[in-house]
Amino acid sequence: MTKLYKTLWIIIVLLMATVGLARGQAAVSGVVKDETGSTIPGANIVVKGTTNGITSDANGAFSIQASPSDVLIISFIGFKPQEIQVGSKTSILVSLESDITTLNEVVVVGYGTQLKKDVTGALSTVSAKDFEAQPITRLDQALQGRTPGVQITNVSGSPGGDVKIRIRGSNSISGGNEPLYVVDGFIGADFKNINPDDIESIQILKDASATAIYGSRGANGVILISTKKGTSNKGLGITFTSRYTSSSVIKKYDLLSAASYAETVNERNAALGLAPTYTPEQINGYKTNGGTDWQNEIFRNASGNEQLLNISGGKDKTNFFVSGNYLDQDGVILNSGYKRYGFRTNINSSLNDKISVRFNFSGMRRENLNGSGTTAKSGPITQALAWAPTTPAYDAAGNYTLKDPVGSIFQNPLALANEIKNQGTATVGNLLGGINFEIIEGLTFDMSLGMNYDNSQYRGFTGLAASGNNTASASRSSSENILLQNINNLTYHKVFNDIHNLTVTGVFEMQSFKSSSFSASASNLTYPALEADNLSNINPGGVQTTAAGYSNSGLRSFLGRVNYSLKEKYLFTASIRQDASSKFKGANQTSVFPSFGLGWRLSEESFIKNLGLFNNLKLRAGYGVTGNQGIAPYGTYSNYNSDAYSASTPFTNGVLTSGIVLGNPGNPDLKWETTAQTNVGLDVELKQGISFGFDYFQKNTSDLLLYKPVPSYAGGGVVASNVGSVKNHGIEIYVSAVPIKSNDFNWETSFNWSLIKNEVVSLGGEQKLFTGSNVGSGLSTQSEFVLIPGQSMGSIWGVNYLGTWKGSESATAALFGAKPGDSKYEDLDGDNAITSKDFKIIGSAMPKYSIGWNNTFNYKGLSLNIFLQGLSGFDKLNYSYGVSVQATADARQATHVDVLGHYVTGTNENSDIPAFSGTDKSYTQSSRFVQRGDFIRVKNISLSYALPQELLKVVKVKLFFTATNLFTITKYKGLDPESSSVSSGTDTNIGIDYGSYPNSKSYTAGVTLKF
Repeated sequence: MTKLYKTLWIIIVLLMATVGLARGQAAVSGVVKDETGSTIPGANIVVKGTTNGITSDANGAFSIQASPSDVLIISFIGFKPQEIQVGSKTSILVSLESDITTLNEVVVVGYGTQLKKDVTGALSTVSAKDFEAQPITRLDQALQGRTPGVQITNVSGSPGGDVKIRIRGSNSISGGNEPLYVVDGFIGADFKNINPDDIESIQILKDASATAIYGSRGANGVILISTKKGTSNKGLGITFTSRYTSSSVIKKYDLLSAASYAETVNERNAALGLAPTYTPEQINGYKTNGGTDWQNEIFRNASGNEQLLNISGGKDKTNFFVSGNYLDQDGVILNSGYKRYGFRTNINSSLNDKISVRFNFSGMRRENLNGSGTTAKSGPITQALAWAPTTPAYDAAGNYTLKDPVGSIFQNPLALANEIKNQGTATVGNLLGGINFEIIEGLTFDMSLGMNYDNSQYRGFTGLAASGNNTASASRSSSENILLQNINNLTYHKVFNDIHNLTVTGVFEMQSFKSSSFSASASNLTYPALEADNLSNINPGGVQTTAAGYSNSGLRSFLGRVNYSLKEKYLFTASIRQDASSKFKGANQTSVFPSFGLGWRLSEESFIKNLGLFNNLKLRAGYGVTGNQGIAPYGTYSNYNSDAYSASTPFTNGVLTSGIVLGNPGNPDLKWETTAQTNVGLDVELKQGISFGFDYFQKNTSDLLLYKPVPSYAGGGVVASNVGSVKNHGIEIYVSAVPIKSNDFNWETSFNWSLIKNEVVSLGGEQKLFTGSNVGSGLSTQSEFVLIPGQSMGSIWGVNYLGTWKGSESATAALFGAKPGDSKYEDLDGDNAITSKDFKIIGSAMPKYSIGWNNTFNYKGLSLNIFLQGLSGFDKLNYSYGVSVQATADARQATHVDVLGHYVTGTNENSDIPAFSGTDKSYTQSSRFVQRGDFIRVKNISLSYALPQELLKVVKVKLFFTATNLFTITKYKGLDPESSSVSSGTDTNIGIDYGSYPNSKSYTAGVTLKF
């Protein structure tokens, strides 16, 4: 029996062991999600201490063999790893927490990458996650208000319209202030050709220690854009997004009704001793039937739609990302709109352990209709403010009313909107290929070849009703631009004794840029219906012109950089770059741009680490020199112009004869502008999840590229010269935090603020330099903008308005030929007359402060994003308001309701709106129409809902609704404090509003499907 018992016990033990072993190898399944409840495909699940591991599938699901005593480690990039004891669990729901510690985040810097903790320069990062809640259609919308020191202004609110991007102020007067754009290593890209849905991350290099690596092109900052890549062995990913938008103008001017207008015109006529324009019967008819609301005639509710598709995946050593997008957006002004078609292909492949290749190809076509409107005076917005509301839009025959008998002397606003067609198209292709080869351990060679092709076409047409003289005119132009690039990069990286981290980079780079163009125009067309398709047939008196152009320039560069860190505490970066540009001559062709940066990670010092407060505490300081070659090729050569020679000679018999005359003289001594910048910064990241950044900078730009006038006795014209200097200095602050964090609800917030002060230090001996905008023709008697040492760029020039002469000042007013109720201006020279000598700076259009505040609230599948953006510390010269609130030679009558509060003797003598008077002299170029442009705007409110994954196994569905530019807090009286009538190409003539295209208020609904 004893032997039998022993045998039974052995059998029982073996069975238990077998059961236990089987239990230990049981399948444990689960789903990996993030804090919002969205599943995470590609998460790593590993049994701790073993090599047993898998990745979650496209739905975040996994299944792994594990025993009760095993511990599973679940991890994914951007999230904190989580360890879970298996125990008796057979099913696990994993919720990974975002890893707000970004010390080991790899960021793109010039010609390479670095760990964020090792960066010594002033760098800001914007990831796709930061703007995914917004229906953005262009890069500037992704950046606006999101990073300190970067000011973005929508100069034109039209879809695809002009935008101004400035990093740490404006350095140059004539050389350009646009930052340099680098997309996946291609230098000099156009941000308009990038689909924001393709963007993975954006790095903004702001100080010279970071941008000097780009030498003669880095003075205005550098924006590095990395597009999305595929992922190998994680299945095929397909994402489709569809958006539909409805837009309307943000606000309208408060104009007089037809009846009030008629009464006001009669009141003014009486004050001027004129007969009434309108009879009582007509006025009563306007009270009953109303009149023409010209703003309603030209503005509309605009619709738009956008479709986005991307596919990514890969297998083994090759991955790919393919995307396509289509955008069709109408503008809020009649006959304006924007279309865009684009695609991108990114392919990466590892041929073996040492060699990898890459291939990126993208194409885009942009079509813009009346995006910038027409000239200010004859634009539809300006004329909508000037035409009388008593004048009908159409005559009895149903045609446009051609003349306004009471108000404006210009064309019908509707005719201007519908019969002026400015059509611009751009077809762009970008090709970038590269190979990376590891020569020995730590030493790699990377070579890339790139080409960008841009073909732009323009068609302009002005119809009979819009011309003012019953003739039609048209024009066409075409340009072709080809940019070729070759970059050869040798990089060595090694860590010595675990304390010395060294990276050395050497680069040889070449770029070539060729451009050719032609244009033709014709007036008094014989067949207006053909618009710009037939410029050869014109009626007698018509004029035909043609022109052509060509340019070719190149840049050759050598550069080197050393990055070194000691014990991950003490950081050092130094770079030097030599550029040789064909735009300059002789010794000036070549220039050298050095930089260095220092960093001290105090958080790694024991006396700081022991406090237990910081994940990161780093001091940074840097200095560097960058350049600006933003002038056209051949600036060192004199040019000649075609002209007519009118002297009466025996050869011409007094008849005008075409000839060649000397144009602007060349300057063989021309060279780069140079910007030297110093930066001091502090980065703080607390263990509680609060991040803080502070930077102080100063930029000094010398050898300014200026076009100085040449005296007539020396041939006249202007000559490009290196004279004068400009200074920018400021402060940048950034704060981010997660104030509330729980399983179901969290709140993420980030705030940035910057102060930038601009000053013209010198103009090379000149006391002032006028920079007229040519916008206020007929309203301005001098240039509206001036450059004066000690003042900022964008200084507004005009007379100082002191209100109206009051009754007690009648004697003094008489000295100026005025009477109480007339306009009163500051008489600077005391000669009892307002002349050109009484003009002075009356405002500054250069913004000083910018803010951005982004908030995201997540509750289970719901997500709410609220984003505020604003600019302050700047003025605008509002000519639009000026022509609507007073009678001018072109407008003849006031249309704005503010005119109802004008000065009236005996009843309204405290008013500063001039009386109806024959002696009043009104200067529109005055401080009366300089208004504060400060604003805070609710840029975005988005609400999205991700359907529970359990409902749809194969696809993830997110529904969203977004309001853009919902409301604006401002005292500015115009339609939009952000828009301008001057293009983004200048920083001297900014801040003037004369019929500029306003931004719109938009509502977008859509759906995103992820397979």
